[in-house]
Amino acid sequence: MAHHGTPSGRNTVAREIQRPHWWVFGSNGFVGGGIVAELRGRGIEPAGARALRLTTAARDTAGVVADAEASASLADLAARIPAGAVVVNAAGLAAPDSADDDALYGANALWPSVLALACAEAGAARLVHLSSAAVQGYRPVLDESWDTSPFSPYSRSKALGEAALRALQPRLPDGMLSIVRATSVQGAGRRTTASFARVASSPLASVAGAGDAPSPVSSLPALSQFVVDVGLRRPDQTVLLQPWEGLSVREALAAAGGREPARVPAWLCRAAVRTGFAVSKVAGESLHGPVRRAEVMWFGQAQESGWAEANGVLPTPRAEQVLRQAAPGSGSGSGSGSGER
Repeated sequence: MAHHGTPSGRNTVAREIQRPHWWVFGSNGFVGGGIVAELRGRGIEPAGARALRLTTAARDTAGVVADAEASASLADLAARIPAGAVVVNAAGLAAPDSADDDALYGANALWPSVLALACAEAGAARLVHLSSAAVQGYRPVLDESWDTSPFSPYSRSKALGEAALRALQPRLPDGMLSIVRATSVQGAGRRTTASFARVASSPLASVAGAGDAPSPVSSLPALSQFVVDVGLRRPDQTVLLQPWEGLSVREALAAAGGREPARVPAWLCRAAVRTGFAVSKVAGESLHGPVRRAEVMWFGQAQESGWAEANGVLPTPRAEQVLRQAAPGSGSGSGSGSGER
């Protein structure tokens, strides 16, 4: 059973965060590796760790919490985490087109809950959990509320991970948990970045209307900077959205493709999206991921200003630079990518 914190425990947390020891779960993956590089750039040598490989048949909050409480690995995991540590969970299955299976929910829903209970038991100062803006699905404007509207097995697994952490939060020390919703993170070594660059340089590259809608495309360096800044602070809210890096859908495609995208009437794009989702629904949602990516390419997705803007914790925008480096003929390339998240 997790330690729920005492007044003296909370005082210890407050002292330790001044000189924290960092643990990054998923440090061998795309996002985790970026966070490790950011920490080292600040003169901090973190401990890297692999997440436990868990599975769960639970598809609701109560079931995930029950499985986390019953985990045979909880005590051993808590014993490994130093008191006062800042723990980052960058582990998980980043599989937007994945089928609904127990491994997906084990990685993205159960594991974060097990880790949260272990951090509470160990007396960790902070736990920063990497979630995804995909949990808010088709919403025209992303925000930092607990509201979710997932649309695929992947986004449902991430939303369930958030819901389970929210249910456990009263049992965690005050101020320990932050959830960072990453947007469409791009960088060298990621398959999705290479795929985006191929589309951007192909005849498929297009935008709805003028293409001035905000793009959720972001960069790994900016996300990593933001995560470390969050870990060093105690935000007065739990859910935090990765800040927008300022690109429009047209600018994102132009940077990644090395040329201007075509402009398509918005009504035609909307009709194509509606048709795509209708076909995907008949096919068991197997096309939801590709159709959603086309929708975002055309229409983007806006973000509300949030905690980062209000508190002056905005990372340096690097999305345009990252996309230009990924563009065909740039000499950089994005590689194949592998690992967690």
